[in-house]
Amino acid sequence: MLAVSMTGQVAGTLFVNAAPFLIPYLHLERGLTLVQAGLVASAPLVGITLTLFAWGVVVDRLGERFSMVSGLALVTACAAAAAWSGSVVALAALLFVGGAAGGSTNSASGRIVVGWVPPHRRGLAMGIRQTGLPLGVGLAAVIVPNLVEARGLTTTLLVVAAACAVGTVLCAGLVVDPPRPDRSTPEAEQHLVNPYRRDDRLVRIHLVSVLLVVPQFTVWTYMLVWLIDAKDWTTTWASILVAVTQLLGAAGRIGVGAWSDRVGSRLVPLRLVAIAAAATMLLLGATEPTPVAIVLVVVATVVTVADNGLAFTAVAEIGGPFWSGRAMGVQNTGQYLVSAAVPPVVGALVTGVGYGWSFALVALCPLLAVALVPVRPVTT
Repeated sequence: MLAVSMTGQVAGTLFVNAAPFLIPYLHLERGLTLVQAGLVASAPLVGITLTLFAWGVVVDRLGERFSMVSGLALVTACAAAAAWSGSVVALAALLFVGGAAGGSTNSASGRIVVGWVPPHRRGLAMGIRQTGLPLGVGLAAVIVPNLVEARGLTTTLLVVAAACAVGTVLCAGLVVDPPRPDRSTPEAEQHLVNPYRRDDRLVRIHLVSVLLVVPQFTVWTYMLVWLIDAKDWTTTWASILVAVTQLLGAAGRIGVGAWSDRVGSRLVPLRLVAIAAAATMLLLGATEPTPVAIVLVVVATVVTVADNGLAFTAVAEIGGPFWSGRAMGVQNTGQYLVSAAVPPVVGALVTGVGYGWSFALVALCPLLAVALVPVRPVTT
């Protein structure tokens, strides 16, 4: 279940994050400004943002398998149609619809892990599952910029469609919905209560994740074009470095997940990750003109993705078996709402003040997140 849910997550992530890696092509080959290219890149993120809560309701009501299979099938169709789109507007529209369908994998794959894995191994398992995001981004980093440069947009998006089709077939054949308590039993009564009415932990975790996604998507979206445009790297070497950093980020997610199991807390490590993200982005901004910045951007890529598994696991555990789909939908909605704004906003910042100041200003977001992490135990 862990392997197949992660495969589905990788397929959906590959589609959604293919768009940001089209920015160098759209900017340097098609003549779009960075702001315009950033708007196209944000189209699937806007789409996924608008449907994440709805997909969470689908998971809670109709199950994980139905959500993943139906969503990935639509993603596959959109990727294939986008391959033959005749204009930038049509491309953005199909990326938007495919992104809306791609939200199906987020809550569903998380619920599969939480439903099948016991609590004492759940941090590690969710850390492994969360590697689906950096692995999907890493695949996009290797495939999209190099393939679009060599073979064009049609071939690139058809390859993405084929990967999504594989994910659809695997989920259809292998996913089994995890068991849930019988709603009529006394044991299930506590899980039926709206967790947002019990305390403010979920709301605070949502806010923390929204703030922490800003540095994450800043690095993901602009690392490639920064290396090519500001550091004069070739597309091949820049994409290889991006892919390597995504693998390192995946390992970091597994590591902090296992760490949270060992210390018996998701939220104490989450606060430490927020502190590390703020420090790294500040240093990256300060050293941007120097070669040290390339080392720091690798570190930033690892640190800024480390929080996702911790926050996602905490949300699922607090939400419980009957509310976790919706809680994870709210969690992801906030993240994607902000991440959709990151490409155009940071693109405008880079245009106005340069990469160094932009990276430093982004550091304010994880700095604000530190105080919001609800590390104190709930008292009753």
